Amino acid sequence: MQKQTDTEQNWIHMVDSIGNFLAPSMAKDHPNLPVVKAEGCYYYGVDGREYLDFTSGIAVENVGHRHPLVVQAIKDSADHLIHGPSGVIIYESILKLAAELQQVLPPKLDNFFFANSGTEAIEGALKLAKYVTKRPYVVSFTGCFHGRSIGALSVTTSKSKYRKHLQPSWLAYQLPYALPEYLPEGEDPDVFYAEKLERDVKELFSHQVDPEEVACMIIEPILGEGGYIIPPASWLKKIREICDRHGILLIFDEVQTGFGRTGNWFAAQTFGVTPDIMAVAKGIAAGLPLSATIASKELMDQWPLGAHGTTFGGNPIACSAALASLKIMKEEKLLENAQEMGAYAMAKLLEMKEELSVVRDVRGVGLMIGIELGDPKTGEASGDVVMEVLDKCLADGVLFYLCGNSGEVIRMIPPLTITKNQIDKGIDVLKTAIQSVSN
Repeated sequence: MQKQTDTEQNWIHMVDSIGNFLAPSMAKDHPNLPVVKAEGCYYYGVDGREYLDFTSGIAVENVGHRHPLVVQAIKDSADHLIHGPSGVIIYESILKLAAELQQVLPPKLDNFFFANSGTEAIEGALKLAKYVTKRPYVVSFTGCFHGRSIGALSVTTSKSKYRKHLQPSWLAYQLPYALPEYLPEGEDPDVFYAEKLERDVKELFSHQVDPEEVACMIIEPILGEGGYIIPPASWLKKIREICDRHGILLIFDEVQTGFGRTGNWFAAQTFGVTPDIMAVAKGIAAGLPLSATIASKELMDQWPLGAHGTTFGGNPIACSAALASLKIMKEEKLLENAQEMGAYAMAKLLEMKEELSVVRDVRGVGLMIGIELGDPKTGEASGDVVMEVLDKCLADGVLFYLCGNSGEVIRMIPPLTITKNQIDKGIDVLKTAIQSVSN
């Protein structure tokens, strides 16, 4: 057995001591891999090994880890300005970023409140909707994840444990998401889910809340943490139609789906549905904390000074990183690569599904792909099997992550710079791991 280096021993000691100085809610996630560097599609471990990253830092590093143009933009920005605060001062990077984002967003989404995280963007979106409409209630969809702050938790229903002991109370109601298990055999999903939504909405508005008191509906256009569920476009279009019918604002949570993940700049363009308000974060700034609540100037102009605020939002260095990231995505044609590599990966994964009964389902758009696994004996969806597979993949140098209500789905969300060779390696490792738990 290879002798551990002093560096490895020191790291092992620090990792073992995590419980002494980091909150378990922060430091006990899977797999606690000690790393010293990241670059492109790889992490580099304290053990000297190279790990192929199929997580993108949870859909953040869309242009790859430490892209040279991003690193240089950060260095150049730090030479001039480290902190805003925007409003007290104004600076070039935030103005340029607002102008550049307008070029890639759906029409009329042209006004920005920059913050730091996805949760903050959601809080901003909910506050804006309530302020503008002067209505008290919000409707969200069961299974969606919108963040863990109290306001965001009122519309987050991917896991009940996130809400335990917290009693989130932002006056929110839930409607069912377009989950695959609802679809009767032989039914057309484009027709069925839209008709079911009309029935669900009628029942909600007849028995629980008057639509004239609903400020907004908020939804993940693709269910993320809740299991990577892709609804029919007709269902999302029906939501848009219902909102228009009742004067309700539509919010898209594009924190995970944004910035090329679905093969378009945003899922709104993938499905052909434009919301009134959009929340974005994750892939916006190549790993630096930045987010935005986005709406039309008409809406934002009704949200006056003091109605919302931020100290760190729109940080000048983060805005510079975001500008570099947008440039990379255009110059390196990463939207096209997401479409091509996503289709290539899906084809390989669907072949694997035919061979291995443990694979219950494969679903994806662009490079946002979910692989649902089941227990080899019962066939039931199994988070335990997923964890076993993730550990085996990590041992072979590939990092995946999980999602779903019981952790039954493997997320495949590599950087949009991924190549066919890297996809081949990752899926080969995944297949071997799944085969080993199938026996």
